[in-house]
Amino acid sequence: MRTAYSVETVRNAERELMARLPEGALMQRAAAGLAAACAQVLARVAGRVYGSRVVLLVGSGDNGGDALYAGARLARRGAGVTALLLAPERAHAGGLAALRRAGGRVADDDGASGAAGESIARADLVVDGIVGIGGRGGLREAAVPLVDAAARSRAAVVAVDLPSGVDADTGQVRGDAVRADLTVTFGTHKPGLLIDPAREYAGAVRLVDIGLPLPAEAAELEALQHADVARLLPVPAAESDKYRRGVVGIAAGSARYPGAAVLAVAGALRGGAGAVRYVGPAGDTVIARFPETLVSDQGPERAGRVQAWVVGPGAGDDAATVAQVLAAKVPVLIDADGLRLADADAVRARTAPTLMTPHAGEAAALLGVAREEVEGARLASVRELAARYGATVLLKGSTTLVASAKGGPVRVNATGTSWLATAGSGDVLSGLAGSLLAAGLSAVDAGSAAAYLHGLAGRFAAQGAPAGAHDVAAAIPRAWRDVRGD
Repeated sequence: MRTAYSVETVRNAERELMARLPEGALMQRAAAGLAAACAQVLARVAGRVYGSRVVLLVGSGDNGGDALYAGARLARRGAGVTALLLAPERAHAGGLAALRRAGGRVADDDGASGAAGESIARADLVVDGIVGIGGRGGLREAAVPLVDAAARSRAAVVAVDLPSGVDADTGQVRGDAVRADLTVTFGTHKPGLLIDPAREYAGAVRLVDIGLPLPAEAAELEALQHADVARLLPVPAAESDKYRRGVVGIAAGSARYPGAAVLAVAGALRGGAGAVRYVGPAGDTVIARFPETLVSDQGPERAGRVQAWVVGPGAGDDAATVAQVLAAKVPVLIDADGLRLADADAVRARTAPTLMTPHAGEAAALLGVAREEVEGARLASVRELAARYGATVLLKGSTTLVASAKGGPVRVNATGTSWLATAGSGDVLSGLAGSLLAAGLSAVDAGSAAAYLHGLAGRFAAQGAPAGAHDVAAAIPRAWRDVRGD
């Protein structure tokens, strides 16, 4: 499992570690990892380190120091390294001295190479050491021309710790920011490296272990990996029957949107539960496609035994069905029209687990804000929704977030693909997550594992080309096997 920590927690851990290490040792660890990553990039883009051209964009403080010390290491390997100082009077003195001793150049030194723009235009690699993890807001005016020049050049861009101009704690981007090909981050991931919109500025991310003493309970984010999800997935025992495996109820679809019912059932049938009960007006359509479904036209209260409900996909204006499901004493997943129809007080009054699965537009409506506000502040939005409704919230999007009303680390999932932005994809996810709820997973685990499998299934279904929601549902077994290593 990958974890991400807040700037405050990272700073505290750095101070604790530096108190036990010789002066400058921590920065040297970071610089060594950064230089090694830069050397690998140069081997790819220039064929070698010796004779390559490197430009360092150096701000004040330790981030600039990391860049300068890494530049010194590259200069000792024969790279031509030039440092462009955005705040010469506040540049890291030790790093500057090390770069000069190694034969690197500083732009305001006598004999330094040309203008800043020309240096960047000829570079094989540009290292962004402008702003550290404590930076807030977009790039300062003086940095923008240099960053624009790097974007126009043929050079690869490597960011130190995180791209300058993005918010480390929130993932927000409030102005101009560096777009990196690679971000080399130290000690731990920062939330902004895992959450959009900042994540797309980071490029590939490489973590350099510098020995920070980080308490697991202080993590802000968790990102599950294959092994974590494999441990969560239900596997039937020898004596299992459909009820022991769990029965999920699907209250979805309408005369206008029967396909939503079919897709939610498709996801549920592949989610590990022993049986799927369908309640709604699309029963004939569902049974024609999936004859194993248990179909009822008596409403949720008379549908029979279930261990979890999914309500809302394609439900239209059927508020009565949503209300009946919310009154059930089993876990409930609310999606799509159900989010609009559900009474907020009824959601908050529930004692059994509740999982809400809005996309950004639905989340904005629930919060009473513009969609752009949710998309620009995804972490704050998912936490606010979870707290306001007393529910676990899965905020869908390019990086899906799962937050519990009880607090704790937010789960972030990045297995998805932009090809999943297609009609009905969310219905499949709802059925899948509902099935995992019925199989006994907690709301956080069910949402996290479902998002992970759904994202993988989307990748397998698309393989770089358009795919429909039914293709995604059909690819879930392949994703499941891939996670379990079967």
